[in-house]
Amino acid sequence: MFDRVIVVDWSAANLPTSPTNRANAVWIGCHDAEGGAEWHHRTRAGAEAQLVTLVDTARAEGLRVLIGLDFAMGYPAGFAVRLTGKSRAQAVWHWLAEAITDTENRNNRFEVATRINALFPEGPGPFWSHPSGQSWPGLPFRRAGIDYAAFGLAETRAAETAVPRAKSPWMLFNPGSVGSQSLLGLPMIHRLSQLPGVAVWPFAAPDAPVVLAEVYPSLLAGPVAILANGAGLTADQAQVRLLSRALFQLARAERLAPLFDAPAEAAEEGWILGAHHAPLLAEALTWP
Repeated sequence: MFDRVIVVDWSAANLPTSPTNRANAVWIGCHDAEGGAEWHHRTRAGAEAQLVTLVDTARAEGLRVLIGLDFAMGYPAGFAVRLTGKSRAQAVWHWLAEAITDTENRNNRFEVATRINALFPEGPGPFWSHPSGQSWPGLPFRRAGIDYAAFGLAETRAAETAVPRAKSPWMLFNPGSVGSQSLLGLPMIHRLSQLPGVAVWPFAAPDAPVVLAEVYPSLLAGPVAILANGAGLTADQAQVRLLSRALFQLARAERLAPLFDAPAEAAEEGWILGAHHAPLLAEALTWP
């Protein structure tokens, strides 16, 4: 049981987002017995500060909270040990927390991806894609020519096989990509995981007072499009509103447990909460 559900639509914006055009901002949606609310942040630092406050408030009030974040919390099996010497996603979070700089959304993610690619002498490393007009030697613009089998890695995680619309975390740019959001979000996951009472599923059991989990709001693509078009909301705001509501409805009805089922690969790669349960999430939106 969770008393409150929070969903975060992360952003890889390079500058503080517009105060009026909020399509690329970080959106945080919250749902509990009192109803729902959303907030947007122009910078990742601002969003992280609010998440820390929400965690502290929940702990002080004795509430159990589920926080879903829409980026990959792990990489295909074998990457962690190649990067850190340890086959644990947590080691990757820690490595990235030390490597990534991110001030007022100005960040070094492409530089870090290039540095990681250089650790794979078998050929162009696993990360690829960057903005056109930029040059990052060692970071291919296109996927073609990258031999993941030569690295002993897969191109996608088991989670992307279960949810084919989800993109590989190796892809850093272009529509639908999640790679940059992961590089910039995992340092925050490392920091949040150090707070008292916080666990990150599926790398730890979801029985802590505050549980962080990876989500994929496009599991509710149809309802999100209807709400965004009908209410004039950005897709990001509609996503956090509906997914936080659906997950809270399932928690309140004591039907959330099946969403935490995950395969063995998830222990290293991570998993999308509710990957096989899109119909149930949509059904929960219809409940009073």
